[in-house]
Amino acid sequence: MGPKYEENGNEDREKPLIVKHDADETGHREELVMVYLSTAVAVCGSYAFGTCVGYSSPTQFSIMDELNLSYSQAMRLSSVICSAGWLAIYLAKEPMVLYLGRFLSGYSIGIISYVVPMFVGEISPNKLRGALSSTNQLSIVIGLSAVYVIGAFVGWRILALLGVVPCGLLFLGLFFIPESPRWLAMNGEEEEEFEAALRKLRGKHADISYERSTIQEYLTILQTLPKVTFLNLFDRSNYRAVIISVGLMAFQQFVGINGIVFYSTEIFKSAGFNPRLGTILFGVLQVGVTAGGALLIDRTGRRPLLMMSASGLLLGNLLIAFSFFFKAHSVAPTLVPNLAILGVLVYIAFFSIGMGAGPWLIMSEVFPLHVKGLGGGLVTLMNWFDSWVISYTFNFLMLWSSHDPSTGPSEVSRAA
Repeated sequence: MGPKYEENGNEDREKPLIVKHDADETGHREELVMVYLSTAVAVCGSYAFGTCVGYSSPTQFSIMDELNLSYSQAMRLSSVICSAGWLAIYLAKEPMVLYLGRFLSGYSIGIISYVVPMFVGEISPNKLRGALSSTNQLSIVIGLSAVYVIGAFVGWRILALLGVVPCGLLFLGLFFIPESPRWLAMNGEEEEEFEAALRKLRGKHADISYERSTIQEYLTILQTLPKVTFLNLFDRSNYRAVIISVGLMAFQQFVGINGIVFYSTEIFKSAGFNPRLGTILFGVLQVGVTAGGALLIDRTGRRPLLMMSASGLLLGNLLIAFSFFFKAHSVAPTLVPNLAILGVLVYIAFFSIGMGAGPWLIMSEVFPLHVKGLGGGLVTLMNWFDSWVISYTFNFLMLWSSHDPSTGPSEVSRAA
């Protein structure tokens, strides 16, 4: 799907960063160990993201630009901030400390939500990029599911303390993996450092000459392009990438995913289904289907998975809606809990298979090099603004349009 987006763009969009002459085709699979290790370390941040998903401060681009932070440095910073946030929650004795903890954890995942997919996309060989990039979303849902399952058995303070674990793994792991070779080259680091990072990722026996020249050719093109501003995102050469990326992120959020994720317990309880069992089923299914989607995304293409995902989301929402409609009108009361759990599980399965990872992967593919930073920042900002809108309004919608006819606008006013 990526190449189709690029067919009328600038020349620098048409050439893949990593082409056929990569380690995947050398037959030395052991040479990909560092790529897998680097991806695993990076997505520890995605796991941390999943444990506190929904709280974000998407200012990562300006921070990285002003402080000249690399991807690794930004991830290391976010792991420290996230750890501080979780410790504040664990130690909270009053509401303001709890708010501070949630703010810090949210600030850190604002950085992670942009940096991790970019880092993984840049270090991955061409044929593995889709699958490895999907591990970002997979790690998010593993973290989310872990909170659901563990949270059913431990208190909220212990759950917050456990959130420090992936942050620590991310912080320590970054000392053992190389920086993104493309970032090193783009920021004027020594050529030896750039080649050493590329060699470490591809293996000591891999031929990196073609990939090295491709990156250097990109840099030559990049240096001839003017310095971009925010308004340049809406030039004729870039507006299609903006529309595609922002549009997909809007669809990802406005299908209601965060409403379902944050209030799944309330949905199950309102429909008469065991909320603890429901959330555990929810988490386990999400992990399994997201893993399947990671295996399919490079084989079936981005567009088919997105279309399949959107169709399933419609079906899941209809099943949930019918369950509440039946309950409100006392129709088939024994069927209501089953419809609710089926609707939520169908919904999360189809979201995980395409709409979850797809927009983030496509975002990293459609922007030309010289606007990728600004474009990624805009898309991340829009994603989390849309997420906030859904998260904030969903509970009021549940109160206003409840299965209980006694609940109405007056209840919403009191909730506000």
